[in-house]
Amino acid sequence: MSDIRVVLIEDHALTRMGLKTALQEQPGMQCVGESSSGQEGLRVLKDTLPDVAIVDIGLPDIDGIEVTQQFKQNHDPQTEPKTKVLILTSHDSEEAVLAAFAAGADAYCMKDIELDNLLVAVRDTYAGNHWIDPAIASIVLRQLKSPPTAETDQRSVEIDAVKPEFEELLEISPLTDRELETLELIVSGKSNTEIAEALFVTVGTVKTHVHNILQKLGVDDRTQAAVRALRSGLVS
Repeated sequence: MSDIRVVLIEDHALTRMGLKTALQEQPGMQCVGESSSGQEGLRVLKDTLPDVAIVDIGLPDIDGIEVTQQFKQNHDPQTEPKTKVLILTSHDSEEAVLAAFAAGADAYCMKDIELDNLLVAVRDTYAGNHWIDPAIASIVLRQLKSPPTAETDQRSVEIDAVKPEFEELLEISPLTDRELETLELIVSGKSNTEIAEALFVTVGTVKTHVHNILQKLGVDDRTQAAVRALRSGLVS
C-alpha cells in the first residue's frame, strides 16, 4: 500500500514544522509539500496533487475556505488524483464550519486536537470518510436536523447515509430497542456516563450497546453514527 501523501498549508511556522515532523514519523505517511499562505498553497496543491491537504482557515492572504473552494472548483477528480481537504482551525463558529463544508472540505478538525486523533482524521479522510471533530459535531447535527431553507440548501453538508450493504445488514441484524434508545442519546450529545444514568444501566453495558451500534451502522465512531442515524431516518 502506498504512503498517504500530505500537503500542509499553515502560516504558523512552528505549528507547520511540528505537524510535518509528526507526519513524517508516521509509517505510511509522507509530507510532499508545505506552504505558509493561501495563494502559494494553491500552487503547491496543483503541483503535487496530494491525497490529503491539511489547510488552516486563518491564512494571511486568502483564507483556508477560499483555498478549498478555488482548489475544488479547478480540480477534476475524474482526470486527476482526488485530493481530500482537511480543515484545521481554532474556529468553532457555525458560520465557519458550514462555510468550510460548503466550500468542499472533507473533514474539519480543531487545532487543539490530540496528535493521535489528527492522524486518525487524516487516515479516515484519505479513506473517503467525512471526519468531523467531536467539538463541532453538534453544529453539523443541528444543520442536519434543521428544516431545509433556501440558505441551508445552498450550504448543505454532504454526509453519507446508510449504504445499501449496511441497509441489508440492518435487515439481518436490526438495532434492538435499547440500542435505538442509546443511539438517540448519542445523537443528543450524551456521554456514556450520562446514557448509563438515563437508561439505568452500567457504563459497561452502554459501551457494549455503542460497540454494537457502530458495527451495525458500519461506522468508526459516535459522531459518524449520529450523522448516519439522522440522515438515514433511524433517529429524527
